[in-house]
Amino acid sequence: MKNILILALVLLTATSFAQRNRYKNITEKNGKIGIGTTMPDALLTVKGQIHTQEVLVDLEGAVAPDYVFETYFNGSSVLKSDYKFLSLNEVASYIGSNHHLPGVPSARQLEMEGMELKEMNLILLEKIEELTIYTLEQQKEIDHLKEALDKLER
Repeated sequence: MKNILILALVLLTATSFAQRNRYKNITEKNGKIGIGTTMPDALLTVKGQIHTQEVLVDLEGAVAPDYVFETYFNGSSVLKSDYKFLSLNEVASYIGSNHHLPGVPSARQLEMEGMELKEMNLILLEKIEELTIYTLEQQKEIDHLKEALDKLER
């Protein structure tokens, strides 16, 4: 009987200990959860890779870049009044001086501060919308030049 009690005590202790240390890479500190870190600095901090099928990011006050088209077609934007659509010459000048696109953090800034996915996705969408406008302008110019060339060839 004594051996059975000792065996039961050993098994109970081993099981309890194994359950407590089941996730050695997860830490909780001040209501914040850390995975792969003992010093979580946000509600959930993960130091390492995350594999997921999808991430949903709420805008929560951020403005989607419809202001690019609004500014281009209306001259200004209600959505973002401080936005200025730059000409390609202005963009080229900025790139020449700063070695990155206007409104996009530099490589050094990204290296030092990291990046927020929501913010970067909105910046990239802004750049896509600007590129779309530049492409449309170029297509109008190409069409105009084709018409002029057709008239000269007649």
